[in-house]
Amino acid sequence: MGPIRAETEIDVPREQVFAKLTDLAARPEFTDHFLSDFHLTRIDAVGVGAGARFRVEAPLRSPWMDTTIVELDPPFRIVERGQGGRVNRIPTHTVWELTEGPGSLTSVKLSFWTEPGHLDRGLELLSAGSVWQERSWREALKRLRDGLESGVWGGNPIAVAGGNRYATGIP
Repeated sequence: MGPIRAETEIDVPREQVFAKLTDLAARPEFTDHFLSDFHLTRIDAVGVGAGARFRVEAPLRSPWMDTTIVELDPPFRIVERGQGGRVNRIPTHTVWELTEGPGSLTSVKLSFWTEPGHLDRGLELLSAGSVWQERSWREALKRLRDGLESGVWGGNPIAVAGGNRYATGIP
Protein backbone atom coordinates (compact mmCIF):
# COMPACT_ATOMS: atom_id res chain seq x y z
CA MET A 1 0.00 0.00 0.00
CA GLY A 2 1.06 3.53 -0.60
CA PRO A 3 2.96 5.55 -0.34
CA ILE A 4 0.45 7.59 1.59
CA ARG A 5 1.33 11.25 1.85
CA ALA A 6 0.04 13.87 4.25
CA GLU A 7 1.34 17.30 5.11
CA THR A 8 0.60 20.33 7.24
CA GLU A 9 2.17 23.60 8.33
CA ILE A 10 2.72 24.24 12.03
CA ASP A 11 3.45 27.65 13.51
CA VAL A 12 6.18 26.53 15.94
CA PRO A 13 9.96 26.20 15.47
CA ARG A 14 11.13 23.14 13.56
CA GLU A 15 13.21 21.90 16.52
CA GLN A 16 10.10 21.74 18.71
CA VAL A 17 8.18 19.72 16.09
CA PHE A 18 11.18 17.42 15.63
CA ALA A 19 11.41 16.82 19.39
CA LYS A 20 7.71 15.86 19.57
CA LEU A 21 7.95 13.48 16.61
CA THR A 22 11.08 11.69 17.88
CA ASP A 23 9.43 11.00 21.26
CA LEU A 24 7.41 7.84 20.66
CA ALA A 25 5.91 8.08 24.16
CA ALA A 26 4.09 11.23 22.98
CA ARG A 27 2.81 9.67 19.73
CA PRO A 28 -0.60 8.63 21.15
CA GLU A 29 -1.35 12.30 21.89
CA PHE A 30 -2.09 12.89 18.21
CA THR A 31 -2.65 9.38 16.79
CA ASP A 32 -5.00 7.81 19.35
CA HIS A 33 -8.00 8.29 17.03
CA PHE A 34 -6.75 5.39 14.87
CA LEU A 35 -3.90 3.75 16.80
CA SER A 36 -4.49 2.14 20.21
CA ASP A 37 -2.83 -0.06 22.85
CA PHE A 38 0.56 1.68 22.55
CA HIS A 39 3.47 -0.12 24.24
CA LEU A 40 7.06 1.09 24.14
CA THR A 41 9.65 -1.52 23.19
CA ARG A 42 12.41 0.04 25.28
CA ILE A 43 12.65 2.44 28.21
CA ASP A 44 14.20 5.30 26.23
CA ALA A 45 11.40 6.44 23.92
CA VAL A 46 13.46 9.08 22.08
CA GLY A 47 16.00 8.79 19.28
CA VAL A 48 17.43 6.03 17.11
CA GLY A 49 16.36 2.63 18.39
CA ALA A 50 13.22 3.87 20.13
CA GLY A 51 10.27 1.71 19.25
CA ALA A 52 6.59 1.14 19.93
CA ARG A 53 3.98 -1.51 19.27
CA PHE A 54 0.34 -0.62 18.73
CA ARG A 55 -2.96 -1.74 17.22
CA VAL A 56 -4.26 -0.10 14.04
CA GLU A 57 -8.03 0.37 14.38
CA ALA A 58 -8.84 -0.11 10.69
CA PRO A 59 -12.18 -1.00 9.09
CA LEU A 60 -12.82 -4.77 9.04
CA ARG A 61 -9.64 -5.62 10.97
CA SER A 62 -7.31 -4.34 13.69
CA PRO A 63 -3.78 -5.59 13.03
CA TRP A 64 -0.86 -5.08 15.38
CA MET A 65 2.07 -3.06 14.04
CA ASP A 66 5.34 -1.82 15.38
CA THR A 67 7.74 0.93 14.44
CA THR A 68 11.35 1.75 15.30
CA ILE A 69 13.25 4.95 14.60
CA VAL A 70 16.17 3.85 12.42
CA GLU A 71 17.55 7.16 11.17
CA LEU A 72 17.59 10.77 12.37
CA ASP A 73 18.83 13.84 10.55
CA PRO A 74 18.03 16.57 13.11
CA PRO A 75 15.94 18.65 12.65
CA PHE A 76 15.11 17.70 9.06
CA ARG A 77 14.18 14.03 8.75
CA ILE A 78 13.03 10.99 10.74
CA VAL A 79 12.94 7.49 9.23
CA GLU A 80 11.01 4.65 10.89
CA ARG A 81 10.74 1.00 9.92
CA GLY A 82 8.57 -1.73 11.34
CA GLN A 83 6.36 -4.71 10.72
CA GLY A 84 2.68 -5.40 11.01
CA GLY A 85 -0.20 -7.66 10.20
CA ARG A 86 -0.47 -11.34 10.85
CA VAL A 87 2.78 -12.62 12.41
CA ASN A 88 4.50 -9.32 11.52
CA ARG A 89 4.95 -10.31 7.88
CA ILE A 90 4.24 -6.87 6.35
CA PRO A 91 7.20 -4.43 6.32
CA THR A 92 6.21 -0.82 7.03
CA HIS A 93 8.05 2.45 6.40
CA THR A 94 7.40 5.94 7.73
CA VAL A 95 9.35 9.08 6.78
CA TRP A 96 8.83 12.50 8.39
CA GLU A 97 10.36 15.52 6.63
CA LEU A 98 10.45 18.94 8.28
CA THR A 99 11.10 22.12 6.31
CA GLU A 100 11.57 25.56 7.82
CA GLY A 101 9.32 28.31 6.53
CA PRO A 102 9.13 32.04 7.19
CA GLY A 103 9.19 33.03 10.86
CA SER A 104 8.54 30.01 13.04
CA LEU A 105 6.48 28.15 10.42
CA THR A 106 7.39 24.49 9.93
CA SER A 107 6.16 22.33 7.05
CA VAL A 108 5.70 18.66 8.03
CA LYS A 109 5.48 16.01 5.31
CA LEU A 110 4.69 12.39 6.13
CA SER A 111 5.12 9.39 3.84
CA PHE A 112 3.89 5.97 4.96
CA TRP A 113 3.87 2.74 2.97
CA THR A 114 3.74 -1.00 3.40
CA GLU A 115 5.04 -3.89 1.31
CA PRO A 116 2.38 -6.61 1.70
CA GLY A 117 2.49 -10.02 0.08
CA HIS A 118 -0.31 -11.25 -2.17
CA LEU A 119 -2.74 -12.35 0.57
CA ASP A 120 -2.14 -9.22 2.66
CA ARG A 121 -2.46 -6.94 -0.38
CA GLY A 122 -5.91 -8.38 -1.01
CA LEU A 123 -6.93 -7.75 2.61
CA GLU A 124 -5.76 -4.12 2.36
CA LEU A 125 -7.78 -3.61 -0.81
CA LEU A 126 -10.92 -5.14 0.74
CA SER A 127 -10.68 -2.93 3.83
CA ALA A 128 -9.97 0.27 1.82
CA GLY A 129 -6.66 0.48 3.67
CA SER A 130 -4.94 3.24 1.71
CA VAL A 131 -7.92 5.62 1.67
CA TRP A 132 -8.60 5.12 5.36
CA GLN A 133 -4.92 5.38 6.33
CA GLU A 134 -4.42 8.60 4.36
CA ARG A 135 -7.44 10.21 6.02
CA SER A 136 -6.25 9.04 9.46
CA TRP A 137 -2.72 10.40 8.97
CA ARG A 138 -4.08 13.76 7.77
CA GLU A 139 -6.20 13.97 10.92
CA ALA A 140 -3.14 13.03 13.02
CA LEU A 141 -1.11 15.86 11.49
CA LYS A 142 -3.96 18.28 12.14
CA ARG A 143 -4.07 17.15 15.78
CA LEU A 144 -0.26 17.47 16.02
CA ARG A 145 -0.51 21.03 14.68
CA ASP A 146 -3.32 21.98 17.05
CA GLY A 147 -1.51 20.52 20.07
CA LEU A 148 1.85 22.13 19.34
CA GLU A 149 0.39 25.54 18.49
CA SER A 150 -1.84 25.62 21.58
CA GLY A 151 0.72 24.05 23.91
CA VAL A 152 -2.04 21.89 25.41
CA TRP A 153 -2.01 18.09 25.22
CA GLY A 154 -4.71 15.67 26.26
CA GLY A 155 -2.85 13.16 28.42
CA ASN A 156 0.37 11.83 29.82
CA PRO A 157 2.97 10.16 27.62
CA ILE A 158 3.12 6.36 27.79
CA ALA A 159 5.91 4.53 29.59
CA VAL A 160 7.43 1.05 29.73
CA ALA A 161 5.88 -1.16 32.38
CA GLY A 162 8.34 -1.56 35.23
CA GLY A 163 10.43 1.39 34.07
CA ASN A 164 11.63 4.06 36.49
CA ARG A 165 8.80 6.59 36.34
CA TYR A 166 10.86 9.25 38.11
CA ALA A 167 13.70 9.05 35.60
CA THR A 168 11.25 9.63 32.75
CA GLY A 169 9.54 12.57 34.43
CA ILE A 170 6.15 10.86 34.70
CA PRO A 171 4.56 11.42 38.13
